[in-house]
Amino acid sequence: MTTKQHNIMLVDGMALLFRGFFATAFRGNFMKTKNGMPTNGVYQFMRYFLDAANKFAPSHVICCWDMGSKTFRTDLYDGYKANRSEPPEELVPQFNLVKEVVEAFNIPNVGLENFEADDCMGTLARHYAKDHDVLIVTGDQDILQLVDDGIRVAIMRKGIGNYEIFEKETFVDQKGIHPRQIIDLKGLMGDTSDNYPGVKGIGEKTALKLIQEYESIDRILENIDRLPKGAQKKIRENTEMLHLSRQLAEIRCDLPVSCTLDDALWQYDKRLVEEKLADLEFDNLAKLIR
Repeated sequence: MTTKQHNIMLVDGMALLFRGFFATAFRGNFMKTKNGMPTNGVYQFMRYFLDAANKFAPSHVICCWDMGSKTFRTDLYDGYKANRSEPPEELVPQFNLVKEVVEAFNIPNVGLENFEADDCMGTLARHYAKDHDVLIVTGDQDILQLVDDGIRVAIMRKGIGNYEIFEKETFVDQKGIHPRQIIDLKGLMGDTSDNYPGVKGIGEKTALKLIQEYESIDRILENIDRLPKGAQKKIRENTEMLHLSRQLAEIRCDLPVSCTLDDALWQYDKRLVEEKLADLEFDNLAKLIR
C-alpha cells in the first residue's frame, strides 16, 4: 500500500460559524468589541477550528464557504432551503470577519458563486484523495456521501472536541449502507433541513430498508412491482420528485475550483494572528496560539 503524502483538512466554514453563533447566542451572549462589532460566532468558530487543528494535526488546511443563498439547486427547485429564515442581524457582519481571521492564519478561503461549500469540498476532496489523506470537518451529515478511499469525515457532536469519525472501512457498520447510497437514501426520504420532500410518506426507516434491499433508486424502480403496495403507490405518485430530490442531494465534485497545496500549508505568522485576535479583543484565544 502506498503511503499518502499529506494530511489535508477541509473545513466546512459555514457549518462551524453557524454552530458557533447559535451555541453562544441562545444565552444572549453576542460578545461585541468596543466598537460594537458582534464577534461571538467568529470566536466560537475559532475555538472549534483550533481544537480540530490540534486534534487532527493536518499538514494543510483549506476553508470552504457558501457564496450566498442562490445556487443551481434553488434554480432546480425553488423550495430548496426556503424554510430557512434570514440570518440574525448580529451574524451578518461576522461572515466577512470570519474570513479575515482565516486569512490571518494564512488559510485559503474557497467558495464559488452558484454552488455550496459542500460542492467545493467534494471537488477538492476527490482531487486530493488520489495522493493524500483528506479529512472533512463539518456538522453536516450530507457530507458522508463523500467518504471514500483517502477521504474521512469528522462530524462535530455537542460541545468542543467531540467528533464522530466516518471512514470507508467502517462506514457500513455505522450507517448500514455505503457512502454513495446516502444520495439515494435522501432521494427517497427527502431532507427537512434542506426542505425537499423526497417521496411523500416514505421516512428514513422505510427508505433505509429499501436501499439495503435493492441498493439504489434505479433498482427500486426496476423492481417496483415487488414492493409493498403502499410503497409502490407513493413512489409512482412521486417519481418526478424522487429524481429531483436525488439530484438535490448529490454533492457535485466537478467544480472549476482548485487550490495549490503550497497555498494551503498549515503554517502561519504568529505575530499576524496575534494582531488580528487583539483587534477582535479575543484575549483568551491568543493563549491557544502556539
